[in-house]
Order: sequence, then C-alpha cells, then structure tokens
Amino acid sequence: MRVIDVNRIVGPVPTGDVPSNDAPGLLGELDRLAIDAACVVHSHDLYYNPTAAAALPADPRLIRVPVVVPGPLGSTASAKLVRMCPTEHRFPLTGPHGLAAARELSECGTSVLLTLENLGEIHRLATEVPALRIVLINTGYRSLRELADLMDVHPEVRVDTSTLCGHLHVEWIAERYGAHRVLFGTGAPVTDDAGPRFQLDHLELPAADVELIAGGNVLELLG
Repeated sequence: MRVIDVNRIVGPVPTGDVPSNDAPGLLGELDRLAIDAACVVHSHDLYYNPTAAAALPADPRLIRVPVVVPGPLGSTASAKLVRMCPTEHRFPLTGPHGLAAARELSECGTSVLLTLENLGEIHRLATEVPALRIVLINTGYRSLRELADLMDVHPEVRVDTSTLCGHLHVEWIAERYGAHRVLFGTGAPVTDDAGPRFQLDHLELPAADVELIAGGNVLELLG
C-alpha cells in the first residue's frame, strides 16, 4: 500500500519551530510515519507571497502544490494539483476572477485543495464549475453536516482525512459516497500527522478501499 499525504506544508510556520521547516526535516518526518510521498505547499506561498514561489529541493517524494491567486495581481500555475486560499490572500472565491480561474483549472484537468471555511461559497463554486475537482481539507471533526450538504449534490467534491478524527467518520463518508472521494491527508505541521496515519492503519473498511484512500485517489488526481 502506497501512502501519500495530499495535504502537507513544508517550510517554517507561524505556530512554532517544526521539523518540516525544510525539505530534509520533512522527509525525516515522512520516514518516521511510513508515508511514501507528500503533496506539499511551501509556507512562503501559503502565508506570504505566492507570486514568487519559494524554491523546493527536487525530490521524487515531494510533489509541489502551487498556490493560485486569481486576478491580475495574483499567480497562476501549471500543475495537476493546486491550492487556493481565499481567506489568507483576500479574494472572493466566486468573484469574477475566482470563477474564471476555476473554469481554467477545470479545463486543464487540475484539482484544487480548499479549506471548508464558507459552505455557501464552495457550493456556488461547485455549482458554477461542476467539473472542477475540489478536495476539501482541514474540515474539522464537527463538519459532517456541512460535508454531507456538499457531497450529496456535487459528485466532484472530495475530502481529506486530516481532521476527520471522530469515531468512524472516514468510514461513514467512504460508505456513503465511495472511497474514491476520500484522500489521506494530515495538514501537518499545523495539525497532527500521527493521528491520521494511525487512523489509516485501523480503518474498518475493505483493503481495496483503504488502498484508494491511502494513495490511489491522489495518484489518480495527479495523473
């Protein structure tokens, strides 16, 4: 079983001194938790300036996730998986620029990581651009009602496991919507990585479903 973390940060973070403040430290953390690879956003892009993408050492285990900011003052990227952060970078997700960027990403077959901050905005985005593949990350353990609202009507909406830490949360979503819509992710170092990794080894699901969640689904998104 290949384990790929779809939601990871590399670089220094405001919350403290973390081992993953550089690539060697992050690779050491992946080894410690038996994670084969990670889709990583650089903290510089996330918290500071995504228009000047910070350098990341070339390593096959680290898959760069660019941060896209719509509009003339923002940033674009050519990648199979990107992240959009409307709160951090202060743009309306479903404004004219946001929708135009979403349509362009959808046409390119690019998937988007989004935090579940505004249910209405994500619902509108998924309605306006129904082919856009959205992976909701860091949703919070109290989010099942909000997730159900979105996943019931938007088949291209997926979710990561980073904060689905309630009893049988992952199993409930996989059984209701299909394991192909759940991706292993930790959100580390801002959120815990050991918890989701332990949970992955103890899911009460068929082995084929666990393999999809662990890495098969993100490999499909990455082509």
